[in-house]
Amino acid sequence: MNDWQRKSPLDWETYVNKLVKVSAVEKHEYEGWVLTVDPVSASIVLATFPENEKVSILFVMGHAVQEVEILQEGDSDMKQRLARIFEPKESQAYSPEELEKRKNALKTWLETNHIPVAEQGELGRTLCVAGVLTIDPPYGPEQCSSSNEIILSRVQGLVQGYLEKQQ
Repeated sequence: MNDWQRKSPLDWETYVNKLVKVSAVEKHEYEGWVLTVDPVSASIVLATFPENEKVSILFVMGHAVQEVEILQEGDSDMKQRLARIFEPKESQAYSPEELEKRKNALKTWLETNHIPVAEQGELGRTLCVAGVLTIDPPYGPEQCSSSNEIILSRVQGLVQGYLEKQQ
């Protein structure tokens, strides 16, 4: 077991959101932003942002790590960028105004297609379809909920089709 593997999760946490250079066995060196460190294997997950390309993710196995050097602290913008890497596209943050606009547009579309829909909840943020299905913000197919699987599947398909037409 090497020195890196002997560290505790609290020690590894100090490297998260920092630009590091990892020296590994066979004189390999890796540079990137630390997303996380696996507490079981001590493996490091690094993210790099090559110009004009999507993010690149690299795993350095814990047993291969010989030394980790911090090169730069992450600012708040970098921390947010790293936090959004694995976030689904649908979970982008929407302002209250955008959510209200999305809700009203979907409600109008459902009513236009003769699907009974009502607002429910204290703030009227949840749409209730035919009294058996709810749609929560941000009003996509993943936010549909119903105990009736047939209705759930059909309404999710309708909402997905509606959203695809909007783009």
